[in-house]
Amino acid sequence: MQTIGIKDLQINPAVLTRSLESNNYAMITKRSKPIGLAVSFNEKIIDKGLKTALMIDAYQKGYLSLGQLSKALDIHTKKALKMLALMGVNSIDYDFADDMKYMDSFL
Repeated sequence: MQTIGIKDLQINPAVLTRSLESNNYAMITKRSKPIGLAVSFNEKIIDKGLKTALMIDAYQKGYLSLGQLSKALDIHTKKALKMLALMGVNSIDYDFADDMKYMDSFL
């Protein structure tokens, strides 16, 4: 991964272009602090990366359930839970029908 300062980028934008054309990541920094990451465009990023990011955002906002998230990403629910945990996203998995059986015993 190449690191490019914002001032270097202003002076010579071709530095970023060459990095992306070589399929390398480029970390953009401002005063030595990372402010962005540039990634070369390819179908895998659009198919997997962007789709995953959008689906997780929809899950966090409550637009998708865990089941809908796993189905949209074509992965097992347990794998979706692990992915969410690794990303620091709160999630919960329970069987509603099973909960209702125990609810009857309380009533």
